[in-house]
Amino acid sequence: MPLIEIRDLHFYRGDRAIFKGVDLDIYRGKVTAIMGPSGTGKTTLLKLIGGQLLPDQGSIKIDGQDVHQLKHAQLYELRKRMGMLFQSGALLTDISVFDNVAFPLREHTDLPESMIRDLVLMKLQAVGLRNAKDLMPAELSGGMARRVALARAVSLDPMMIMYDEPFTGQDPISMGTLVNLIKRINQSMGLTSIVVSHDLEETMAIADDIYLLSDGRVIERGTPETLQNSSSEWVKQFMEGLPDGPVSFHYPGVGFEDDLLRSKAAK
Repeated sequence: MPLIEIRDLHFYRGDRAIFKGVDLDIYRGKVTAIMGPSGTGKTTLLKLIGGQLLPDQGSIKIDGQDVHQLKHAQLYELRKRMGMLFQSGALLTDISVFDNVAFPLREHTDLPESMIRDLVLMKLQAVGLRNAKDLMPAELSGGMARRVALARAVSLDPMMIMYDEPFTGQDPISMGTLVNLIKRINQSMGLTSIVVSHDLEETMAIADDIYLLSDGRVIERGTPETLQNSSSEWVKQFMEGLPDGPVSFHYPGVGFEDDLLRSKAAK
C-alpha cells in the first residue's frame, strides 16, 4: 500500500492552474523523485502534502489520514512523523549545531537531557559531523549545513522525509556525500523519501520511482530506466536538456506581435 495517496489534485494561484487533476502514489520504503521544469509546482506539492496549503479540489492521504480534513491538533501530530530538509537548510543561526539537532527533541518530547544528548550524537555521527557539534551555523560550509539539517530532519525518527532541492549549490564532493546519505538513511531507517530536484544525474542515482510534472499534470512516471527509454518527446526534452520541444521557452500569454500592436494602439 502507498504511504501517500494523491487523487485528482487541483490547485490554483489566482487564475493560474498549478495542478490539474494530479494522481500520485508514494510507496513505503522507497525514494520517490518529483521532477520537472521550474514553475511546475514541485515545492508547492510538498507544501500541500505537509498541510501548509489547501487544495482547491482532490485529496491527499498520508498513512490513511486525509491531511486536509484533520483538525489542527491532529495535523500537528502527523507533522511530527514527517521530516523536512529545506532547500536553504534553514538552520537556526543563533544556536550551535548540537542545539539545532536537539531542538525538535526538546520541543516535542519529554526525554531527559542525557538521552537527548545521546540521540543528537547518534544523528550527527550518521551524517559524519559529530565532532562539529559545537560549531555555529556561520562556521559551516554549505555541504556541512545541509548535512546538519538532515540530522535534524531525522531526529524524531520520522516515517517519511521530504527533500526540497537537496543538491542545489553543492560542490561535487558535498553532492556525492548527500546522495549517499539520502539513500543510506532511507534504507537504514526504513523511511519513505520524497526528493524534489533539478539535478538529473544525482536524482536518477537514488530514486526508485520518478514522476515528471509539466503543465499541471503528470507527464510520465516510472523507474529511472523506464524514463531513459521513454519515447515521449516531453521526456526526451527534459532528460536531454533540449531547448526546443513540448516545453516552450516563452511564458504562455499574448503573442509578441499582438503585444507590440497593442502598445502602438495605446499610444
